[in-house]
Amino acid sequence: MNTSLFSPRRLVLALVSVGVLGAAGVGALSFSHAQAAVSTAPTASAAATAPVVALPDFSQIAARNGAAVVNISVTGMINTSGEDNGDGAPHGARPGMPGMDPNDPFFEFFKRFQGPNGGFPGQPRMPMHGQGSGFIISPDGVILTNAHVVRDAKDVTVKLTDRREFRAKVLGTDLKTDVAVLKIDAKDLPTITVGTTRDLKVGEWVLAIGSPFGFENSVTAGVVSAKGRSLPDDSFVPFIQTDVAVNPGNSGGPLFNTRGQVVGINSQIYSQSGGYQGLSFAIPIELASKVKDQIVATGHASHARLGVVIQEVNQTFADSFHLDKPEGALVSNVDKDGPADKAGLKSGDVILKVNGQPIIMSSDLPALIGTAAPGDKVSLEIWRQGKREQFTARLGDASAKVEQLAKADDGVGQGKLGLALRALQPQEKRAAGVNQGLLVEDAAGPAALAGVQAGDVLVAVNGTPIESVTQVRAIVAKATKSVALLIQRDGSKIFVPVRLG
Repeated sequence: MNTSLFSPRRLVLALVSVGVLGAAGVGALSFSHAQAAVSTAPTASAAATAPVVALPDFSQIAARNGAAVVNISVTGMINTSGEDNGDGAPHGARPGMPGMDPNDPFFEFFKRFQGPNGGFPGQPRMPMHGQGSGFIISPDGVILTNAHVVRDAKDVTVKLTDRREFRAKVLGTDLKTDVAVLKIDAKDLPTITVGTTRDLKVGEWVLAIGSPFGFENSVTAGVVSAKGRSLPDDSFVPFIQTDVAVNPGNSGGPLFNTRGQVVGINSQIYSQSGGYQGLSFAIPIELASKVKDQIVATGHASHARLGVVIQEVNQTFADSFHLDKPEGALVSNVDKDGPADKAGLKSGDVILKVNGQPIIMSSDLPALIGTAAPGDKVSLEIWRQGKREQFTARLGDASAKVEQLAKADDGVGQGKLGLALRALQPQEKRAAGVNQGLLVEDAAGPAALAGVQAGDVLVAVNGTPIESVTQVRAIVAKATKSVALLIQRDGSKIFVPVRLG
């Protein structure tokens, strides 16, 4: 699955560090009144026929819920090398993030790349300060926010709209969903109303309240752009995508629907500059509430795992596996002795449904599995060798390993397959960790364009395990449009779609 659109340097955790910000440039808009009159004045007939569209008035929602939205300040210690301090926003000197300008004023807002603690032993440490947002969900002071806002913070301070400040206790964080639960010692606090994303529609108006750049209780509005959006490293979360203006400091703040109910927690933005560019992402409130309940009860959250590596089913794969439509999650690898392996799943299977719910995109699968509980049984509808089959799997615990989305390029090319293959020697099989397959000695034509390289091991074609060159020729001869090659490289397996001429 191609994820270049969401490269890590462009996904920004909307947390702001306290510091001095440079003045922002404001572009001047200049035009003559005559031009304005000519270009904007509607004709009488147009004015008479144009429908009247009433824009939403969010003033009542803001007035009713603003007091339940809080500002969160955090302090802690970081490495002077600038690696991540654990709250999701690196500080200090610049970490090694390829392609980023170290002088970019928003450089420090980007996600960590270098581990949970960063830095190296013996490096000096320095204090850091950060800010985010949150909202009160119970009158006794339980607050929801993002895990990256408070992770590893030494002190957390919550400020209410009435200017009162409280030291907060972090009840727990869940990094897989980026949800954290705080508790302050207070009573009779204003609270938000929890809604649902089930009725949330694309194009519907939504409202955000938070502290962008430290400007407390700021209100912005926009529309839902998409639902169920998957982002790299966040496969458990089916994000709500909006065009609401969300900036550093909005992290952890609520996203409201037009009924004044919270439907999500603002978490990330897609940006080339570090500031708002029209793509914001919120964690669905149902998922956040489920995590909250677990943290309040046990201090941590648990998620289930199926034990597979999956890929997107594109049109080439759909043609190769004789699927009617490019839907489902293609299994490229099955963890040995994992839940899927015990249930009987194999590489080359396409997961079509989980508990009767269709898997349209491969990212639907981790979101569904990740929100289940370890030990739950799920029914799986699988496409195997041209027919549907039913399986039942008992899910494992994701604390050890998460579902993975394998990355692959779309295969495009003309002509024959273009592979020079030979049988593997016994020692080569042992070194590769395979029982059967063929060694790719050279790759050209469509296979090379699709990404197959010399040294790869061809394990299967269209889901059929391969043991001879003759077998490959027979399968390719019957293929009309494309074939799906299961390749093992550096110990990992991945399907490569190759479109034939």
